Formats: sequence, structure tokens, C-alpha cells
Amino acid sequence: MSDYQQFIANVKRKTGIDLALYKEAQMKRRLTSLYEKKGFKNFDEFFRAMNHDQALFHEFLDRMTINVSEFFRNAKRWEVLEKKIIPKLLEKNKRLKVWSAACSTGEEPYTLAIILSKFMPLSQVSVLATDIDDNAMARAKLGIYMERSLQEVPEDVKKKFFVKEGSHYKIIDDIKRTVTFKKHNLLADPFDTNFDLIVCRNVLIYFTEEAKHELYLKFNRALRPGGIFFVGSTEQIFNPAAYGFEVEDTFFYRKM
Repeated sequence: MSDYQQFIANVKRKTGIDLALYKEAQMKRRLTSLYEKKGFKNFDEFFRAMNHDQALFHEFLDRMTINVSEFFRNAKRWEVLEKKIIPKLLEKNKRLKVWSAACSTGEEPYTLAIILSKFMPLSQVSVLATDIDDNAMARAKLGIYMERSLQEVPEDVKKKFFVKEGSHYKIIDDIKRTVTFKKHNLLADPFDTNFDLIVCRNVLIYFTEEAKHELYLKFNRALRPGGIFFVGSTEQIFNPAAYGFEVEDTFFYRKM
């Protein structure tokens, strides 16, 4: 087993992230330049140092993944969710069934859990978070984020739900426990049903019109009557009635 292959095995054991899923030449080059910059001679030295140096471990995570998500992304929409949508949903059901679809590195489901915790004890908060990317979900389960991912997070929320570790923030375990991560392919896998709220933001823009059409119908079927579908700020549905939805608010659609 080569030095790099051993490193891959060690990283997978430590984090759940499988570097073998990335193009080897590219990833190896990226990480070699990092360990050389830090003064290490090989991957073995680098891994051993990472085990004892949290800042180095965080730097490795940042070099390895490109994080484009953030907490409370488009904050005004999350405000509508908190002030208008969730109170209405709670009038019908005291325990909400919630799904964060295509959750990437976890910022979205954790944001949902933080908002829901304002309405109920954390023991009653439950969010299903799914994605097709194993590595994104492994990163989500670690719950470690760069400062820029928290730029929309109010200061009181930051203090209550995050622990600062050097230049990074770690989501507290009480919030982590409310989110269940599961691998799921939106186009190929069946959807669960009876959700009160489905959040799928900044994902559908990457699909063809045909795929979007199919997904809107699948999301509608996955909701209870009166359930809400929350999409991203570039993903307005122009003919919601064709999919069994009506507009509840901008980027929020209610199942008819």
C-alpha cells in the first residue's frame, strides 16, 4: 500500500470521508502542496500531525472540499419560515416531519434544527437530511465550518449553537443529534411521504426542465395536504398549480 493509499484509509477511519472518490492525481497534488508548505516530508507525517493539531486538520478539510453553502442563506427567507410558515404548520401538527433534500455539507438541515428549537424542545426536533454525495454528508456529520459559512448567523445564535475552534466553528452536539443523514438520489430513489415541510434550495437549477417537472410532482406527493415546499431564490415555480401547489409566500409553495 502506498503512502497516499494509507493516508486515504486513515482519513476515512477518522472522518468518514473517502478521498478515493476524488480524482487521485488532482487531490494528491492539492494535498502534497499543503503538507510541503507545512514542512512535512510525506503523507504519514502529515496525518500524524493532523491528529494532534486541530488547526491543521481544519486546513486539510478546507483544502479538500469547496464549501459553497452557508447557514441562513438568504436570511430574509428563513425569517419568513420562522415567523409565518412554521407557526401555521404547528397549528395542524405539534410534531413536524421535516426533510432537507440535497443537504450538501449540512448547513441547511442544521439551520432548520436551530429554527425549530425555538418552537419545541430539542428532544422533539427531527430533521431528515439527504444527499447523493457521501463526502458532503461525512463533512456534514463532522459539523465543522469556516467563518464565512456563518456570515448570516445572528450573534446570539452563534453563541448558543456553535463552539469556536480557532478560525472555525463547530455545531453543538445537541443540534447534531436532531439531524439524521441518509444517502439519497433525488432522480432515482423513492421519496418518503407525509412531510410537513420539505426544503430543497439551490439544487433544482442544475436539473433539466424534464427532471424538474418530475421532481416537482415527486415533492408534491411526498408532502401532506397543506405541507410546504421551500425552494431557493433562483428557483421560482412559474406554474405551481400544474404540480398541485399554490403560492404561500415568495419561494414557499403549499400542497393543495
